[in-house]
Amino acid sequence: MDKDTTSAESGRTMSRDVFGAPCWISLMTRDLAGAQAFYGAVLGWQFRTAKLGEQFSIAMREGLSVAGIGMLGPNLRAPVDWTPYFAVADADETAARIRERSGTVAVGPITFPVGRGALAADRDGAVFGIWEGKLISDWQTWRKDAPVWLRLRTRDALDAAIFYGQVLDWASEKTGCCEVEYVGEEVVLRQDGHVLARLSSGAVDAAPDPMVQARWHVIFPVADVAATVESARRNGGFVIGQRYTTEGAEATLRDPDGALFTVAGRAAPAPPSAGAASAAAATASASEPASEPASEKGPAGGPE
Repeated sequence: MDKDTTSAESGRTMSRDVFGAPCWISLMTRDLAGAQAFYGAVLGWQFRTAKLGEQFSIAMREGLSVAGIGMLGPNLRAPVDWTPYFAVADADETAARIRERSGTVAVGPITFPVGRGALAADRDGAVFGIWEGKLISDWQTWRKDAPVWLRLRTRDALDAAIFYGQVLDWASEKTGCCEVEYVGEEVVLRQDGHVLARLSSGAVDAAPDPMVQARWHVIFPVADVAATVESARRNGGFVIGQRYTTEGAEATLRDPDGALFTVAGRAAPAPPSAGAASAAAATASASEPASEPASEKGPAGGPE
């Protein structure tokens, strides 16, 4: 799929070509200029205006797109947070699947000039987005360079893999679908050899500590974790926690407006071993719950 994932009409990758894969991340903030100043100083990003309008910007690193940052409207009560978006072929069909499996569609699907997006939450409350349409012009490079990693902290990783598998066609019979495997105590999502995300158990729904709540953690690789932590402190950020993993040092930070993000050593997470047991059968054959929670989350940001 790396060889041919672009639309003949636009020359750009379309969401349907990489269905199920993370395709973008977006921050919704109450202070766009302040967010740009903070992330520019801490992560070395530059910014350009997005095609969605003046209230949306694209963060750049070394000339390549990294993430989107958008401005929350003054009358919209929604959390300031980083949100991953997943590529889908049909936003309406995917939204229906989310509801059918006890997830929540809080906003959308909404039509934008380059596609349609929605903001949702899984049945444990972790917020994510879906996107149908054109991806950013340098999306293939974005995926290969991996300027951001994703980790879902959830109540039960297998149950979450079943939910997302049924919603996003992970480990399905469709050609080009994302693969799901067990590696140690994690569920690992891969596509074309790329590690796209990791899912781990242990989240507690009502925990006051955001590190153990069900949520998608957005992780930015950096050259020097300690220096990045100090830069975040100098620029008004807060340190939530620091730890060492098998891949090296990590630190979870809170920006001045309250959004959580993690920084980690530059080396990408190791791919799963060839002998890892596949979770595909469990994902494909699980039963589908029917009830729908009533809670709502924040707005959709989406790719450009």
